[in-house]
Amino acid sequence: MTLSAAFNTVQSMFRNNGTAANVLTVNTANESNEAYARRTATTLTNIYGGAEVVVQQAQDFGLLKQALNATSEDAAQQQLYRDLEGISNVYGGNEQSFSPGTYLNNLMKSLSDYAAKPSDNALGDGVVARAKDLVNSIRDTSSALQAARAQADADIANAVTKLNNLLSQFKVANDQVLSLTAAGQEPFDAIDARQKALNGISEIVGVTVMRRPNNDLVLYTSDGTTLFESSARTVSFTQTFTYDATVTGNGIKIDGVPVKPGVGGDTTAKGTLGALLQIRDQVAPVMQKQLDEVARGLITTFSETDGTNTKPGLFTWATGTIPTAGTVVPNLAALISINAAVDPAQGGTSSRLRDGSINGAAYNQNTGNNASFSTVLNKYITALNTPITFDAATQLHPSASLVSFTNGSIGWLEEIRKSALSGKENKAAAKTQSVSAYSNSTGVNLDQQTALMMDLDNAQRTTAKIFSAIDDMLKSLLNAVG
Repeated sequence: MTLSAAFNTVQSMFRNNGTAANVLTVNTANESNEAYARRTATTLTNIYGGAEVVVQQAQDFGLLKQALNATSEDAAQQQLYRDLEGISNVYGGNEQSFSPGTYLNNLMKSLSDYAAKPSDNALGDGVVARAKDLVNSIRDTSSALQAARAQADADIANAVTKLNNLLSQFKVANDQVLSLTAAGQEPFDAIDARQKALNGISEIVGVTVMRRPNNDLVLYTSDGTTLFESSARTVSFTQTFTYDATVTGNGIKIDGVPVKPGVGGDTTAKGTLGALLQIRDQVAPVMQKQLDEVARGLITTFSETDGTNTKPGLFTWATGTIPTAGTVVPNLAALISINAAVDPAQGGTSSRLRDGSINGAAYNQNTGNNASFSTVLNKYITALNTPITFDAATQLHPSASLVSFTNGSIGWLEEIRKSALSGKENKAAAKTQSVSAYSNSTGVNLDQQTALMMDLDNAQRTTAKIFSAIDDMLKSLLNAVG
């Protein structure tokens, strides 16, 4: 080999070492970047017989699909559990200290005390006070459920805005990948930018990926709706700002196709949108129906009759009528109130509850004006524990006592929350496993990069020695000539 050829070889070695060092530096700097795919500097022999470094990007499409799916499932489960926890806190958490069931039990005890000593007006006033507590609990819980629906609706609006922005970012990056690939240039940074957008998309909606020539990607939702193909499909949603039990929220559409809510505590939803729809359109509305039926049961149970007509007694509502048996009256939980005729704070007298005369003399059961009269009070206590018919839309037993039904509502929530907790733990573990597997395949391992850096340092030292030897030979040649 001539000195000139040797010098050119050394220059090539320095250049290749520099390229490899740059790759290692960039890899190390992106060690914690989940969207970054590891670069690899590979030395190959070119067509001229020389060595050159080719930079490649790690890819594992199969593991990517698994990681995206696990991310979508975990995001949905986390969202559902978080919102269920918020609803549970309205009831007082694990102790359910603020639940209607707790206040109904308090009312039952107060009724029993009054029935044991019906001549004690203070005990009668105590019953009315406990009834007020129960009404406030029902109304407050109804308000909180509708607030949860409104919050879910607002979260949907924010998520849709974010999803549309991410799809726009995905398009920009995907176009860059196609352009650079077609030009024979490295599209690595653009692929990383696209992956970052894709990671964010998978948290909002379940996504499947199809790869086409030139590194082009097409995105579909988990149910097969086109999300991106050359251009982003429109994700549309109109927010509803005020909710009550009579309001139905607007749907989410992707390319004109409605997004479906998740089902069950271990939700079938993929991405936060499905979980938010599940809270807004399934969980909270069912619980609202349960509350409405509790309110109807109270109005019916404490009603008064004159033998021909039946009217609300201790508990009433706007129309002053008895609701139809076994049928949910939407928003009744927000409308139930204490009858003014029995409420001392509104000029009423609590002894009318004892006598069954809240609706006037025609309804009076204590015709002898007996201070120890307890027949009506005992009738109420018995009625609270006697099965009545409830609407099957509540997803609770259609024939149960009001006490059992009211407590069953808490059981329904706790059952779905327990399932959601189990799903949350399982799906978080599945995500960790899938994302780790993908990261191990395509991400940066600092130990590996350190080992490669040491190998490169040795190569650089060897190159420097060769260069020094060539330099000595050149000096000797010049001295001999000169």
